[in-house]
Amino acid sequence: GAEIAAVQAVADVETSGNAFDDHGRPRILFERHYFHRLTGGRFDAAHAAISDATAGGYGKFSEQYGKLQEAYALDADAALRSASWGRFQIMGDNCRAAGHPSVREFVCALTQTEAAHLDAFVAFVCSDKVMAEALRKKDWATFARRYNGPGYAKNDYDGKLQRAYERFAAEAAPTPAATRAAREELRRKRKR
Repeated sequence: GAEIAAVQAVADVETSGNAFDDHGRPRILFERHYFHRLTGGRFDAAHAAISDATAGGYGKFSEQYGKLQEAYALDADAALRSASWGRFQIMGDNCRAAGHPSVREFVCALTQTEAAHLDAFVAFVCSDKVMAEALRKKDWATFARRYNGPGYAKNDYDGKLQRAYERFAAEAAPTPAATRAAREELRRKRKR
């Protein structure tokens, strides 16, 4: 029930609209604080770059699969759950809300097609009625809080969503010339 421009805005803010990286893999961002939490911090001392109680330390997109690989060697399930995946950057830890019974099935689906990314996004948003309604109403602050977490404001996440939405909505809006042409075509069809 959300506008296409609203969905496009989320994809754009999350990954500039790119579902896959240059190697054909789903885009990811490894979240070290998730790995820390999911593993009880037992890897913090020896693997601080991938396990830390504080968020951050992301580095470049090109470094993310290396971090995932290091974490995977330590705890495969926690590693997959500690990355945000695909065009909409859904956390692996949210795999069930995104419509998959396990994180491995979630990740496997996202390696297949971009349609799987959209399916996961729709399932994830619809799993939270408040988030779904916020997206439909374009209540960007509420959506941002539910989708991105309580720290959304420090990165202007809601503002970025609103600006992206406005850009996509403007691109989708018919121009006055297109509107006139459509009316003329309708008149011609009625006269026949």
